[in-house]
Amino acid sequence: MTALTDEVLADEIRQLSDQAAQGRILYVTSEIEDYVKTGGLGEVSAALPRTLLKLCDIRVLLPGYREVLARHPAMEILAHLPAAAGLPACSIGRVQAPDGLILYIVRCDELYTRDGTPYQDSEGRDWQDNDIRFARLSLAAAEIGGGLSGLEWTPNFVHLNDWPSALTSGYLNWRGINIPTMLTIHNLAYQGLFDYQRLRTLDIPQEAFQVEGVEFYGRLSFLKAGIFYASHITTVSSTYAEEITSPEFGCGLDGLLRKRAQEGRLSGILNGIDESWEPKQRAGKPLRVGDWASKRRTASRVRQSFGLAVSEGPLFAIVSRLVHQKGVDLVLEAADRLVEQGGQLVVTGRGEPQFEAALKELATRHPKHVGVKIGFQQHEATRMFAGSDFLLMPSRFEPCGLSQMYAQRFGSLPIAHKTGGLADTIEDGQTGFLFAGPTLPSFFEAIKRGLDTFASSRRLNKMRRQAMTRSFSWQQSALRYQEIYNMEGCG
Repeated sequence: MTALTDEVLADEIRQLSDQAAQGRILYVTSEIEDYVKTGGLGEVSAALPRTLLKLCDIRVLLPGYREVLARHPAMEILAHLPAAAGLPACSIGRVQAPDGLILYIVRCDELYTRDGTPYQDSEGRDWQDNDIRFARLSLAAAEIGGGLSGLEWTPNFVHLNDWPSALTSGYLNWRGINIPTMLTIHNLAYQGLFDYQRLRTLDIPQEAFQVEGVEFYGRLSFLKAGIFYASHITTVSSTYAEEITSPEFGCGLDGLLRKRAQEGRLSGILNGIDESWEPKQRAGKPLRVGDWASKRRTASRVRQSFGLAVSEGPLFAIVSRLVHQKGVDLVLEAADRLVEQGGQLVVTGRGEPQFEAALKELATRHPKHVGVKIGFQQHEATRMFAGSDFLLMPSRFEPCGLSQMYAQRFGSLPIAHKTGGLADTIEDGQTGFLFAGPTLPSFFEAIKRGLDTFASSRRLNKMRRQAMTRSFSWQQSALRYQEIYNMEGCG
């Protein structure tokens, strides 16, 4: 999508704001960075609704996790929703963020006030009752959408996100509630699959368990329900929207997604990044375009933090979940050669135990050139973006990706597989390096291009300038979402 000028952008916002004066959007999510996040969904759920506040009356619905209740012990309770089949009763609370964003909280302590992540226990095992937990969230969203909750505020559009809230569009359909819905797919690989015998427990009609419904190879799929019943489907980049209609990336749902694309009901809208990640506001002293001495000082602090040797060579970084999708195995294969070429590598993230162990072993083999910290701290990640010369993202698939955008804002050039949002946000040879096919030879060829660029300070600094001056504004994304809200009859 071509970047809009500030003047054109402001004019579009004014026009859409007038059109959507009556737009009331319920944004349903399983995580939000204000309280809890496991990945990009939490960041998007915090940023996109806040940007949309300028265009419509949008409110967020999320589960009442322990972290939410700890921050709001005296939460106002607005409504009580009855039990349904095997789904327990719940309450709807209301809190308001300092910036005015209103959040509705699904209060059901037996389901949500637990240690661990929104999806797993502290040992990394999926909660056994995840189907009930997120069916309860979805049903609450449907009841609010249908005006059945008793709330004074009723939406005229429901925006769903990934499998944990995707069942909402099904509940609305099965109850005959006519309200448009959008499902945003942040990662098609996570589908919310459960035993079909759970239909009655989840209050899903038996007749919905068919190909033209929620059935997916003999199992119940929350995500397929969302894709099948929602008015419109979006994904988080244009390239990923095309990729998921193919067998290679469609995870078994490519046929249905191709049909939605042919019907004009599948769109790709690129994510933005939170403006609080701007270099002038984070990473200690301001990092300005052209202030390469400051970048070198930050690199020295990163090396010191990871216990690496002083070096004038390139510093590579990985800020990622450590899973197969992210191509961690390719990094492990390339790392020895990268070190031989004079590079150093710093890694932060958490993921699959075998990759965590392999990265630790790599750091043991190269203690002065490879540093690994298992876990994630935002200030550490920010400093890595600001200090590194290159960010490695050899993902096998990447619906959107945010790290490559943050990296470019800090003058760190991404080296990434040409897929999904990576292809849409990195200009090969100008703001980073793209390679075709997730193989070691193609990956290391891109690394070699980076090393050659590092050897030419003129070329390196030109690319840094181009990367740092790119815009990844949430405003442009919000305009596209608002256009779909209007197209589907919101307001």
